[in-house]
Amino acid sequence: MCAPYQRTAWTEARYAGGGGLSLSRLSPLCPLLLFCISLLLSLSALLSLLLSLLRLSQFGLKMAAPDELFCWEGDWGLPSVSTDCLVVLAYAQFAGAPLKLQKISNPWRSPSGSLPALWTNQKETLSRPSDIIIHLRKQKYNADYDLSAKEGADSLAFISLMEEKLIPALIYTFWIEPKNYVDATRRWYAEHMPFPLNFFLPGRMQRQQLEKLRLLRGDESLEAGEELEKELYRDAAECMNLLSQRLGSQKFFFGDSPSSLDAYVFGHLAPILKSKLPNGKLQQHLKSLDNLNNFCANILLLYFPRDGRESSNQKPPSQPEGGDFDHVPNKRRKQFLSALVALGAMLSYAFLTGMVSIQHVQHEALEEPPDLQTIGSHEEEGDG
Repeated sequence: MCAPYQRTAWTEARYAGGGGLSLSRLSPLCPLLLFCISLLLSLSALLSLLLSLLRLSQFGLKMAAPDELFCWEGDWGLPSVSTDCLVVLAYAQFAGAPLKLQKISNPWRSPSGSLPALWTNQKETLSRPSDIIIHLRKQKYNADYDLSAKEGADSLAFISLMEEKLIPALIYTFWIEPKNYVDATRRWYAEHMPFPLNFFLPGRMQRQQLEKLRLLRGDESLEAGEELEKELYRDAAECMNLLSQRLGSQKFFFGDSPSSLDAYVFGHLAPILKSKLPNGKLQQHLKSLDNLNNFCANILLLYFPRDGRESSNQKPPSQPEGGDFDHVPNKRRKQFLSALVALGAMLSYAFLTGMVSIQHVQHEALEEPPDLQTIGSHEEEGDG
């Protein structure tokens, strides 16, 4: 309501002569004016609030954009053929991290030039599985949130045990053992990598794995051999037995919910279990531990069902009598490209070693007989 109007000397002078607004006309307009003013202020405040909410929503959308994970593509019924990629993929599934997944077969397409690689919202690149897991924990995606202090210590102890005893045997099995490397590992990467990376990247990856094995074993001159193989497989079997005893009849290592230890164990055991290796000593021992087999199968069924279905739907490739490499995809094209590369290398070698100049000398030598014939004709003319 409008305050009571009081007549003053100023107002008397203001409206003297009857030219101004009368009080009887002004009083009914006061409530309407106040209502209009309050309505305008309310609309202005509401508009400001909507603009602020819009800015916050846009900022939230930018912050909520998922990190991008680059990893090796899968095979053998696994989401990836790489142990490190499997560890990160399993942990992300366990923690519910919303990652944008890029499965590729060309490591040069990743931000770091290696796989796995996580491209974060802060424009950072992380490559080690431990660094990626720490980053996800900072983003509130923690699969170990419900673990007690003792369970957390046990998890770290078993992960250290795997790094010491299981990982060296895995490196040897897939990358050092001659038959497994030639017929399984190198063959898979050569078939899936694009040309011309498939000619040299598998060999470079093998050298990197050999250096990693030497670093883990503390022996710079370490080479493949029966003694080393027996020692590595013995340590790996001991590690598997301890993991089997710790798992027991449980679904996961610490109850009904998976943790980072489950991700590490799955990432390192699943490739041994599912890959097709000519020398399967380590695979045979793992298949004898039923609870670890069921553990890997349950994780594939619960968290990667699509990969398991694709594996079950795949028919085993027919093996023709021609040999091991007769069923390679695009065999003729790869043979033609290999021949071109070999021819280019031979021509480059001939040019760099000076064989072209030698051929030129030989050509000059071939041109000498006409000169000799000319000399001979002159001699005959002289005798005549």
